[in-house]
Amino acid sequence: MKERHVRKMLRQMASGEPVKVAPATAASLKNFSRLAFIAQQFGYDYADMQQDDRYVMWIDPDPSPQAQARAAQNWARYPDAGDGGALPPFVPEALELLEARIAFDITAMYTDRQLILITGIAAIPLALPLGFALGEGTTAVVLVGVIWAALMALIPIGFTINRHYKAKYSSLLQAAGFTLVTDQDGRLRYVPPGEPLPGHGNPFAVGT
Repeated sequence: MKERHVRKMLRQMASGEPVKVAPATAASLKNFSRLAFIAQQFGYDYADMQQDDRYVMWIDPDPSPQAQARAAQNWARYPDAGDGGALPPFVPEALELLEARIAFDITAMYTDRQLILITGIAAIPLALPLGFALGEGTTAVVLVGVIWAALMALIPIGFTINRHYKAKYSSLLQAAGFTLVTDQDGRLRYVPPGEPLPGHGNPFAVGT
């Protein structure tokens, strides 16, 4: 997690509007969960993940009295947090749950049919150069088809891995009391006990 990402996020949070957290470089689940944890300490909460050319995270203002009291306390204790100063210490258990929420949202982002379509399109630029590098003319076209088919044959393995991790994160969140709900787009989401979906179910309505 880069210090500049933290500074940028905290400064954007001063607007009181939903914030898009989009690191310039690829960010890991660990980094996203750390950024979400810091946001929680200063009056915001994790809302959802979105995928453009890379994964980005949305965080929303948390109007609950507990969140606002925590934010006031932390801003008083860490006044230079937005300028690269000290930050509240990370809590491993909270990070684990945030990582599980983020990971579950990513695994539930697309249906199996959508994943097949996306994978099929993404496999074309991989198969084309390799096929034409190994052959010419008709032979190259055949090789492209064979390589593409081989890549598509890996899809069931990907589905199995995806379902495994989805079940793992579900078990962790359910054990912590999180509730499984369906958002307005038909996606399954986990929310903390007694809380609604962030952004009234549509964190992208503002700030996109």
